[in-house]
This record gives sequence, structure tokens and C-alpha cells, in this order.
Amino acid sequence: MSINLLAALAAMLTVATPLVWAGIGELIVEKTGVLNLGIEGTMYAGAFTGFLVALRTGSPWWGLLAAILTGVVAGLAMAVLSVTLGLNQHVSGLGLTLLLIAGCEFTFRMLYAGGRPKLDDKFDAWLSDVPVLEQHWLTYVAFLVLAPGTWWVLRSTGLGYRIHAVGENFEAAEVAGISVNATRYAALAVGGAFMAIGGAFLTLAVLGSFTLNIINGRGWVCIALVIFAKWRVWPVVLGALIFAVTDALQLQLAITTAFSDVPREVMLALPYVAVITALAVWGRKVHYPGSYLKAYRRA
Repeated sequence: MSINLLAALAAMLTVATPLVWAGIGELIVEKTGVLNLGIEGTMYAGAFTGFLVALRTGSPWWGLLAAILTGVVAGLAMAVLSVTLGLNQHVSGLGLTLLLIAGCEFTFRMLYAGGRPKLDDKFDAWLSDVPVLEQHWLTYVAFLVLAPGTWWVLRSTGLGYRIHAVGENFEAAEVAGISVNATRYAALAVGGAFMAIGGAFLTLAVLGSFTLNIINGRGWVCIALVIFAKWRVWPVVLGALIFAVTDALQLQLAITTAFSDVPREVMLALPYVAVITALAVWGRKVHYPGSYLKAYRRA
């Protein structure tokens, strides 16, 4: 058996990138007490709108901007349903996911029935001559800017304290002069943007094309990662790497002769089994935010 370790490490960082973007987006939202099950649909819509705009304009930068705006709109839609109207967060999130995925797939089939267009220009990898470090700029931003920046904001700034206060006790936060609804709206908008960037990374940087079921459950994985991380930034990154290293490993094992007789479905299931196992081992006795899944109504 021969496994290219450097190739596996490089693939690990690439696979982990959308999970870090979307996972931190979900973390920000859940820190305010809102569970956004629309994450799968938001990532899907970000991947599709980013690809569509990049294809029509010839620029992946315009595609990325379109994906971000799509994520913000999706986050605000979730905010209207769960914050303003106070509807059940599970139903609202699942409904949003179904709506976004169905809308994107319908539009894609109508525009490109039977075809699979590719982008003439997508984001290129940096440091192409250096093994492992040959990554897209969104990967560097995710690990070197987004993760430490979010950790610092949540830990050391007034904004982070307001988010924490709303998530733990929104009545006390309102008494202290913090607008619960405004904080949740902002978190859902920003979190939605990060989720959409995670989806757009797949079409604008990795594949250069859009395929049905492109997200393939990554949004649900991110929700599990946030619980596994107990709403902390760096464990979310660690969980994303656990999933990614298993995924990269199964890709390497799939092309080795020693595992040629192993069913492909078993290989594909390995990353998800790893996440479930990690959640079962380290996700027990989780202390949920005090306002988790609770709608706020001013007295």
C-alpha cells in the first residue's frame, strides 16, 4: 500500500475549508441561541449563485460577492421566521433548506438541462510549487484570519460579550440595554454570509463547475461540529480537520490496490462515521446556551 502523505495533507486542508467557513458561521448564530438548520440550503445557494454569476460575468470575484449576498438574504429570511415571527427554529430551518435547494436545482435544470458548464476563470491556488501549501486564498483566510479573528471577537470584545449575553440569558441582556432581536439578526446575516462562502468555495475554487448535491451533507456536518466543539472556535476547526483527514484518507485508500475490493460506499461513509464517533465521545454532557431554541418576546 502506498499513500502520498503530502497529497493527503493538502487535500485535508482543501476539504476542511468549507467546513471551517460554514461551521464558524453556524457557531456565531448558535451563540445567540438560534439553531439555523438552513445551513445546508444556504451553502447550496451560495455554491449555485456564486457559480451562476461567475459564469455569466466571467469573474469569480463577482460570483463570490453574489454568494455572500445570497447568504445574507438567507440569514435574514431565517431571522424573520425565527426571530420576528418566533416560529419553530427546526421547522423554519428545514423549510428554508428545502426551499433553497429546490429553487437552485430547478433553476439549474431549466438553464443547463443535460449540460455541465465550467467556469473559464476560477480562483487559482497559491504557492503552486510548494507541497501542502498549494492552497486557495480562501483556505488561508479561513485558517489564518477567520478562525483567530472570530475567536478574538467572541472572547475579547464588547460585541462578543453581547452575543454571549443574548445566547445565555436574553432577558438579562435586554435589561442591560442589549437588543436581542438586533443581535440575532446580525448574527444570522453574518453567519449566513460565511455559510455561503463555504459553499461557493467548492464551485469557484475547487471544481469550477456546479453539480447537483454538491454540498453533500456538509451543512449537517457543521451543525454536529458546533455541538462537538461546545460552541468554541478552535474545536470547530479541529472537528473540520478530523472530518477532512478522514475524507482525504479515504480518497487515498480508494486508489490503492490493497483496498480495491472494499465497496466504494464504505469508503465514502468513513468521514461521516468519524464525525459521529467524535460527537459521541466528546459531545456528551454538553451545556447548551441558556437561550438555545427559545424565541424572545419583549414584555
